[in-house]
Amino acid sequence: MLDRQVAPPVQPLASVTLPAADVFSLPNGARLHVLRNDAQPVVRLQVVFKAGKWYEPVSGLSLLTARMLLEGTRTRTARQIADEVAFYGASLDCEQGFDRATLTLYCLTRHLERLLPLVQDVLTVATFPPQELELLKTRTIQNIRVERQKNSYLASELFSRNLYGPAYPYGKTFDESVFATISQAAVQDYYRTAYNFSEAEIFLCGDVSQADEQSIKSYLGQASNFPSSDAYSPNVTLSEAASYEEKVIADSLQASLRIGRLWPSLTHPDTHKLQVLIKVLGGYFGSRLMKNIREDKGFTYGIYSTVNPREHACSLTIGTDVNGESAYDAVSEIHYELRRLQNELIPDDELQTVKNYVTGKFANELSTVFEQCDKYKAIIFLNLPSNYYSTFIQEVNEVGSSQLQTLAQAYLRPEDLVEVIVGPTASA
Repeated sequence: MLDRQVAPPVQPLASVTLPAADVFSLPNGARLHVLRNDAQPVVRLQVVFKAGKWYEPVSGLSLLTARMLLEGTRTRTARQIADEVAFYGASLDCEQGFDRATLTLYCLTRHLERLLPLVQDVLTVATFPPQELELLKTRTIQNIRVERQKNSYLASELFSRNLYGPAYPYGKTFDESVFATISQAAVQDYYRTAYNFSEAEIFLCGDVSQADEQSIKSYLGQASNFPSSDAYSPNVTLSEAASYEEKVIADSLQASLRIGRLWPSLTHPDTHKLQVLIKVLGGYFGSRLMKNIREDKGFTYGIYSTVNPREHACSLTIGTDVNGESAYDAVSEIHYELRRLQNELIPDDELQTVKNYVTGKFANELSTVFEQCDKYKAIIFLNLPSNYYSTFIQEVNEVGSSQLQTLAQAYLRPEDLVEVIVGPTASA
């Protein structure tokens, strides 16, 4: 008889192998990566350019360009673009990140070929109408003003500036006065330079047929709206220095904390072990920071620690929102948990729980072809070895408490951390 008071045994995940992608070099210099899975008659097309924050010569230019792509082309107005996408039950948007900008299309497989002329239009003959451009600038400025009334937004902004430095692209903050002066000509110039197919990476995944593959090659493999030119790249260096900053929000009851440091890249030999260490610290609901600062002290509803990998730098962030009166106590407890990891071995049962969580979550993140493609994209853009994810499972299962203690002593010293507090405690 089944005893429901006894948890079922947990079987460790032995290995994971990502599906292989077919890679094609296209005539215009772009690369096409195809991952096939016919479980559902759906495809996702992503065209990725070196057009993120890293490559913008003026702060906010990459954001403005990405958001304007769907506002009109030489053959379609913004309304016509939206109506065509809706007619086929599809989704089309462009997102700008720290390193890249990505145009993403989701649609039923049978509609892909009909939508490719629209995708080609957006990526080659966007017009950036001046009236829509000014409206978008106004909305963006208003939204940032609203966000900057929130402690959590200000804390993240100050933390990035302190961590990377104000001149480093990841540390630059939004400058309203500069953003307001960006012209249509500046957006068009950036579009010509950054949205260039000669260095584009195209990812097609889902229920992909040979005909779909050929359609992509025909529409996007020949597309070349501008002569090849080198994308702008900043001439900056990154130097790590711990700092402490507070900002007074007089009428606020809560304080936002951001604590962290620069972190080894995902190509570092200890990267998988370090991910286990950060999960123990604050990477899941049963983590040490959650048990201490949420469950035992009641300072917050939630606290986290996470590693943020990017193409040009990697960082560790510990973040939480607490009652203003508890901010300094919360920082002290975070330091306490860091020192515990340095001075005490993690008990075997706790470590095994974290290993089960890490491997189980990882397996769950591979449940669809779109998620598998996201893992594959990380290998491409972060220059990871092809066996990165297979060795991940192996090293997570094999890491021991003594190894994690050594890593904590090297990377989790409180005196090496950048710390930011935004809230009423700054006046204490």
